[in-house]
Amino acid sequence: MDFELTEEQLLVKEMAASFAEKEVKPLASRMDREAAYPAELVHRLGEMGFLGMLVPEEFGGAGMDVISYVLAMEEISKVWASLGVIVSVNNSLVCAPLLKFGSEAQKKKYLAPLARGERLGCYALTEPGAGSDAGAIQTHAVKSDGSYVINGSKVFITHGKYADLAIVFAVTDPSLGKHGISAFVVEKNTPGFTVGRLEDKLGLRSSDTAELLFHDCRVPSDNLLGHENDGFKIALSSLDGGRIGIAAQALGIAQGCLEESVAHAKQRHQFGHAIGEFQAIQWMLADMATEIDAARLLTYRAAWLLENHRSVTKEAAMAKLFASEAANRIAYRGIQIFGGYGFTKEFAVERFFRDARITTLYEGTAEIQRWVIARRLIHGDEAHEIR
Repeated sequence: MDFELTEEQLLVKEMAASFAEKEVKPLASRMDREAAYPAELVHRLGEMGFLGMLVPEEFGGAGMDVISYVLAMEEISKVWASLGVIVSVNNSLVCAPLLKFGSEAQKKKYLAPLARGERLGCYALTEPGAGSDAGAIQTHAVKSDGSYVINGSKVFITHGKYADLAIVFAVTDPSLGKHGISAFVVEKNTPGFTVGRLEDKLGLRSSDTAELLFHDCRVPSDNLLGHENDGFKIALSSLDGGRIGIAAQALGIAQGCLEESVAHAKQRHQFGHAIGEFQAIQWMLADMATEIDAARLLTYRAAWLLENHRSVTKEAAMAKLFASEAANRIAYRGIQIFGGYGFTKEFAVERFFRDARITTLYEGTAEIQRWVIARRLIHGDEAHEIR
């Protein structure tokens, strides 16, 4: 079992870490307070190849492996999780399904500008009545004169306001239940496609979360992703990669908390000693470091399996479950180590604490991850039909 990173992977890690430290860190706290969208930083991510990491070079991407993607996600999220989730969605939930299920024409049209950051994509699955139960979506698409007419709404769509296109899931054959859902590539300038309300969120303040509305939105048949009624399969396939991305984001948040907490424990003095000399603080730091290593190994394993085209549903759910819950525990301890200072916006641990909370909710709640894991244990590979 080889735990060593390759030279190429180390280079990606160093490049992401340098970018995060020099260009992201000076802006993160202020932009988070202002809930400002980081347009310039997103542009830089595209220039460096971080928005299309898994897209082959022939389609304008960086042609990297999944471990490299996880490394970049961790380093960026360690400094600012709002930027990390933009990387995750564009790679895992937009480029990945286009690469796997898109026609040659769709790949040539969309992948290069998405990978270069010239365009940004979002993933429109969730609805007011269809969150964990993705098969319950009500948005529908009716075939009409060589097009599909879409009506309905989506909620909680990450960077839905700033995205140039969306992967939209809609019912095309109600008689088939969840197996009658199709996926479409819908461009933002399509008549009938509008952005509704924006959510005022606890964390990830600079990553917009939007409602998307579709009213007689006519989409060319060429924009059908995969085949008609393949939508549920596409959604499930995308979520495995998405969960690995969020596990990496949670891992980054946790690592950021640990590094800030260690530095504070060394410089903060009470009772004539650095607080890092007190056993109570040492034990918290030890628990934080141990959980981070466990989360990292689970996440790297899932990434390796995905890279090698192995079954990864259970392992992706395990990585996402453990890393997200660990990030919340670690953020709690980080605030505790900082004491009253950690409760102020002066220190990054306050932001880490808020940002960590979403990781147990999106890309499937912690409860859904446990359900997925249990189903795989009980039903094996057949479980994907009932997930």
